[in-house]
Formats: sequence, structure tokens, C-alpha cells
Amino acid sequence: MTLARGATPPGAANEEQASRWVRGMFGRIARRYDLLNHLLSFQLDRFWRARTAQRVSEVLCRPQARVLDLCCGTGDLLLALAGRRAGLVYGADFCHPMLLEARRKIARQPAVVFEADALRLPLADASFDLITVAFGLRNFANYRHGLEELRRVLRPGGMLAILEFSYPPHRILAGFYGFYSTRILPRIGGLISGAGDAYTYLPASVGKFPGAEALATEMRAAGYSHVEFERLTFGLVALHIGRV
Repeated sequence: MTLARGATPPGAANEEQASRWVRGMFGRIARRYDLLNHLLSFQLDRFWRARTAQRVSEVLCRPQARVLDLCCGTGDLLLALAGRRAGLVYGADFCHPMLLEARRKIARQPAVVFEADALRLPLADASFDLITVAFGLRNFANYRHGLEELRRVLRPGGMLAILEFSYPPHRILAGFYGFYSTRILPRIGGLISGAGDAYTYLPASVGKFPGAEALATEMRAAGYSHVEFERLTFGLVALHIGRV
């Protein structure tokens, strides 16, 4: 099966239009984003982010390490990373309303956020030791380009951690998840957020995104080594780790 090249929101004919649509969509749901994340995941999103922070703790504990949470959204993973680190943590997102929410939450934390497009990062080559991306990669207009851009920014020996939704390998669980994500989640998300198109697109994007094994293959093709992944919560999400 041929993998999708990148996010394909409705009406987008090219990568620029896809990025513009995704940015606008997240801007519309920014104020209700945290509420819906916790509600629709039954609070499991907190555990997934905590597990991610735990898995990358070997880099977080290095005093001089530079850490970036990309597609940081409202800052939940950023806070989890900062909680395990004495030094500064950076966060970046290309959606301004999301960053406003993040700045409010991290006001008293050793963290800094800035606006940036993940496909065109305003960062020097080999400038970070760790990059994390939680539930953001599947919204990239070009997956391979995004992975290569992150590798450019990572220092030799650096680590990339990707937390992303996946489909459970168990047939019955996959069927239940498919029903929940396409029938129930869009209704609740649309009702609370007032943006029904967002919560139709978001679960649909999971089905178009590479599965856990395929994403690991994509990471290796983009130049990452020692690529591994673990499935969390029966495979609802997968946490990938790669090194440069």
C-alpha cells in the first residue's frame, strides 16, 4: 500500500493549502483543546505524555542538553519535560492561538515558546539534543520532509521522540476504536468546540497516517538509526524513538 505523503485536509490541493488549513483549524479549537483532549481520551493523554517524558529522561538529565518540543500546542508535553529537567526547555508551534494558551500555562516554568513551521524551522543545523513531537507529525503537509528537517536540527547522538495515534493491532479493539473515532468523537468534539470539521478531520487523519511499523520504516529512510517503538494502551498510540 502506498503511504500518504502528508496531511490531506478537505479541499487542500497542495502542501501549502494543507498547512494553512491545519493552522486555521487548530486556531479555532485552541481554547477548548485541553478540555477535549482530556475528555475524549478519558485522561489517558496525561499518561502518554508522562511516559514520553520518562523515555527521554536520559537526555533531559544532561545539564547542557538543548531540548525542543515541536508542535507543542498548548504546552502539556512541554510541562512534562520541564518537570524532569533543571534547565530550559523550548517549545514551538505554527499556530499562534495555541502558543498563547501555552504561554499562559508555562508562565512560571523554565520554558520558552516561539512560533515556527516544523517544515521550515528557523534553527541552525545540529542545534538540539532532543526533539519531541506529540500528536503533531500526522498533521505535517509532508511527513518525509518533516522527518528530514528534524534530523537536520538534531546534533550527532541526538534523539527524536514521536508520540502519535495508531490503530490497535487487535482486530476487536481496532473495530471499537474505529467506531468511537468516527461516530462518537466527532459529535462530542464538534459540539463542545463548535468546530465540527476539526473533529472530523482529526480522527480521519489517524487512518491516513502510517502505522507503527511503517512510521519506523519512514524514520529509517529519513536517516535515523536505532529506531524503536512501543505501543501504549493496547496500541491506541505508539511512541517512536530514533537517533542521529
